[in-house]
Amino acid sequence: MNPFSRRQFLRHAGSAALAAGAVSPLLQAVPPASNTRLHLASNQYSWSVFYGRAGRDFNADLDAGLADLVASGLDGYEPGVGSPADLDRLAPLLQRHRLGLRSLYVNSTLHTEADATQSIDQILAIAAKAKPLGTRIIVTNPNPLRWGGPENKDDAQLRTQAAALGRLGRQLAAQGQTLAYHNHDIELRQAAREFHHMMGGTDPDHVGLCLDAHWIWRGSGNSSVALFDIVRLYASRIRSLHLRQSEKGVWSETFGPGDIDYPALVELLRQRRVQPHLVLEIAVENGTPKTLDPVEAHRRSVEYAREILAPLG
Repeated sequence: MNPFSRRQFLRHAGSAALAAGAVSPLLQAVPPASNTRLHLASNQYSWSVFYGRAGRDFNADLDAGLADLVASGLDGYEPGVGSPADLDRLAPLLQRHRLGLRSLYVNSTLHTEADATQSIDQILAIAAKAKPLGTRIIVTNPNPLRWGGPENKDDAQLRTQAAALGRLGRQLAAQGQTLAYHNHDIELRQAAREFHHMMGGTDPDHVGLCLDAHWIWRGSGNSSVALFDIVRLYASRIRSLHLRQSEKGVWSETFGPGDIDYPALVELLRQRRVQPHLVLEIAVENGTPKTLDPVEAHRRSVEYAREILAPLG
């Protein structure tokens, strides 16, 4: 099974939300999670692909889907949001299931001025509507048209994109929220020039990092050296941590021991006094074992994550 593109995922999620109709335009704050354990969220993409391989649609019955999140032991949810209207459906369901919405994921196109203006306006509208729900971290990957594609951005496009990220970050900060830049593997091509310019070409006060450890590992040629170097370089900017594992280069069915030494990564973050928002994003691809249903796969992942991530609590 090939992984879905982020663009396809968000288009599908948004359409499902609108088809169901808005439950209420009044967004009510989600009750805070218990302080007695490490807060652990899960990304919508993870559940969508696990449901998908079972021939099910996670978004078709989001109420039941979020009940599965709770059954697996999760405290929060990081949805992919395509428009402010998506939150009308989501808000009462989060409250019903007592799930936090500390972060959300939205795609953007920022390497041209016209697209950047449109994307920034859309993200700010989504973020403003999500703020009463407790959302403080806005994760974006400015690559929806190129996810997995062969083309590379030129220097002018990279400068435009970095400037747009900075502008978005400043505006989010003004409304009390934080921008976290997210990457996949393609940003690590060609000496990782796109990834590093999004970091080096932006103000650390306004542009944070959503560290997706596995995409950095894979994009660097399955290199733990590159992953840990990036963590050392940008540790102070890490706001969110996406958690996925692989075995012999293939995505694992659960988050557990494997190619990436997560206990060592946790220790490095602890030493740097980094306490990121923690988000499971296990997924499937060709070669991933198929032995567990979505709830059990996440339940085992949650159990392991709580064990090794405890020092970040």
